[in-house]
Amino acid sequence: QVQLVESGGGLVQPGGSLRLSCAAPRNILNINIMGWYRQGLGKQRELVALITTGGNTNVARSVKGRFTISRDNAKNTVILQMNSLRPEDTAVYYCYADLRGSTSNLGEVWGQGTPVTVSS
Repeated sequence: QVQLVESGGGLVQPGGSLRLSCAAPRNILNINIMGWYRQGLGKQRELVALITTGGNTNVARSVKGRFTISRDNAKNTVILQMNSLRPEDTAVYYCYADLRGSTSNLGEVWGQGTPVTVSS
């Protein structure tokens, strides 16, 4: 019922950059946690980065220093700036939002996934 709108995935060479965006519906207020997970081929889904309304972040060690997560609370949008991309970053990236405690209160929701391919 709740749709997270993702954009920004694509094909990039090693060392390049991509910017992923994810927007929750504007009428759902007070979403505490938003962020991104990813799932590579033959791998389990793993945390990339999360951010709270207060700006606290949880970033995976594998991407720390290369990826930056931010959000615009007024727009219900979370941004993942991905720099210095490596082939091992290749995965389907899924937007995540925790709606518990928000005006929706529908639990945890996921985007459809946007593919990122890092290759020469």
